[in-house]
Amino acid sequence: MTAYLPRPVGRLIDAFSRLPGIGPKTASRLTYYLLKASEAESAELAQALLEMHSGTSLCSVCFNITERGMDPCAICRDESRRAGPICVVEAALDVVAVERSHAYRGRYHVLHGALSPVEGIGPEDLRIEELVARVEQGGVEEVILATNPTLEGEATALFLRRRLESYALKVTRLARGLPSGGDLEYADASTLTQALEGRREV
Repeated sequence: MTAYLPRPVGRLIDAFSRLPGIGPKTASRLTYYLLKASEAESAELAQALLEMHSGTSLCSVCFNITERGMDPCAICRDESRRAGPICVVEAALDVVAVERSHAYRGRYHVLHGALSPVEGIGPEDLRIEELVARVEQGGVEEVILATNPTLEGEATALFLRRRLESYALKVTRLARGLPSGGDLEYADASTLTQALEGRREV
């Protein structure tokens, strides 16, 4: 597709195309935008990409992404947050999503993936034993399983529940159901089933 383009242009289109959610058209638009932009703007983007790797690392406690040299991360350091609950998520981006809700003031644990036998991802490939070690250290009252509502996410949640069942703590799963403002007629069967099973007294 990019064979007829100048090599630097084609290379950048190919690089953008490999990013999730970006197809060939969007990759081309981004490339031509940068081609018309100032050299300083392109240089700033390139520098930001380089610093993203050199300037970040994983928190040694929760394994969220943190600024290099800041370990534990800002959330783990924050003494105003509750130490009792740990919200377990698949990816660092999930932490951002939960924080955006302003509904949770506990700690996190990032697994960096979900169990997937098809892709060859087993328990040893995730930060599961590190979570167990945190529980064994004491002070954890609840583990909130906030993995994605996919086959892999559900399998991971089930594995974690079984892995933690011998410890004296509460293990919960995020509730699922109808989105706020949604109509019943547009809800799929799975969503309705989860909404019915997760119903509560009013």
